[in-house]
Amino acid sequence: MAASTTPRFNDALGHGPSDKRIDILRGVGRTGSISQAARDAGVSYKAAWQAIATLTNLAGVALVERAVGGAGGGGATLTGQGRQLLSLADAHAAARSAVQVPRAGAAGSAGAATAVSRLSIRTSMRNQLPAIVSALERNGPVVCVRMALLNSDGEAGTIAARITQESVELLGLAEGMTAIALCKATAVQVQRADAAQRGRGNRLTGTVAKVARGDSGDEIVMALGNGLQLVGFAASGSGLRSRQRVTATVDESAVVVALPG
Repeated sequence: MAASTTPRFNDALGHGPSDKRIDILRGVGRTGSISQAARDAGVSYKAAWQAIATLTNLAGVALVERAVGGAGGGGATLTGQGRQLLSLADAHAAARSAVQVPRAGAAGSAGAATAVSRLSIRTSMRNQLPAIVSALERNGPVVCVRMALLNSDGEAGTIAARITQESVELLGLAEGMTAIALCKATAVQVQRADAAQRGRGNRLTGTVAKVARGDSGDEIVMALGNGLQLVGFAASGSGLRSRQRVTATVDESAVVVALPG
């Protein structure tokens, strides 16, 4: 007999309350219809299917079963594990609410906060930049999300991400929203400011704060503004040094948009 699969429910719950995926799953359980769940969540049918597929991938188990045909024209139902995931989501939401406004000196509040924080999404991306969504530019199925990067003094440049329309719907993105721009350090190419070539994509200018030499490339920490840094790589033997003016380029498709929980 095949070994049973252990659900990865914490992975499926890692997106936080700002994501509509759990709402769509809950809507399927309530209405027995993916179409209705999509309408209730204010997203397209395609986005709803993407939400269910993503949750299923993260959980590692089937969460929804489709019923094709029949007197009612077919529908969808939650599996036992889908219902279990929703129960855990409700428990996590209650825990978050309790931690958000803890009573002064409440026993165990620090431990509860630590436990809830573990539910937040974890990522290997070293660049996590606070931002405000400044524009959503649609081009067919792809949307360019333009974001103003923020630091303690205000705006510290701009960065854009190319994502699908379904992702925009599932995140509920709108102009003026607080967001976090994520990108891998290995996707950021750093050059001297006077040597950087013009081209498409994001271009961020700053000064070198730190250099770590390496045979496969020099790791560069750039200062974009007070307290805001960007990590990237220059060619090995780049000769870049502290306080030198540099420009970082990163493709819009390499930038991920996240919303704070």
